[in-house]
Amino acid sequence: MFSLETFELEVNTTGGTDILDLTPGVAAKVRQSGLTDGLLNLFISGSTAALSTIEYESGVVNDLREAIERLFPRDLIYEHDARWGDGNGYSHVRAAFLKPSLNIPIEDGRLLLGTWQQIVLLDFDNRPRQRRIRGQIMGIRPANG
Repeated sequence: MFSLETFELEVNTTGGTDILDLTPGVAAKVRQSGLTDGLLNLFISGSTAALSTIEYESGVVNDLREAIERLFPRDLIYEHDARWGDGNGYSHVRAAFLKPSLNIPIEDGRLLLGTWQQIVLLDFDNRPRQRRIRGQIMGIRPANG
């Protein structure tokens, strides 16, 4: 039988281009849903954060953080900052390029992630935040489940 399950994860961030592994929490929600085959959609509300996948190990995480800084430097002049005075214009640009949502297939009740692939939240804002990630799992629930 086709079913839809919705869930939320909450994460606190520091305001320093956090890159946080969401995989264990998301995988637990998929298991709890009881859905065996389908699609997971994750979405983060807000215009200064994004979702992606990466090998979550300190070297790659640091490489990604440095690459983001090279592509979208904090120290440029951003019109957003001049208008609002909050100093986070760079965070809006970063989030716009990396996007707020992610889709991952589910098979046999598991996320179809690669061996070295984890789901990450990238928070670019310049102040701590409580982030809410919303998930929707669309899929098949076994007749006996």
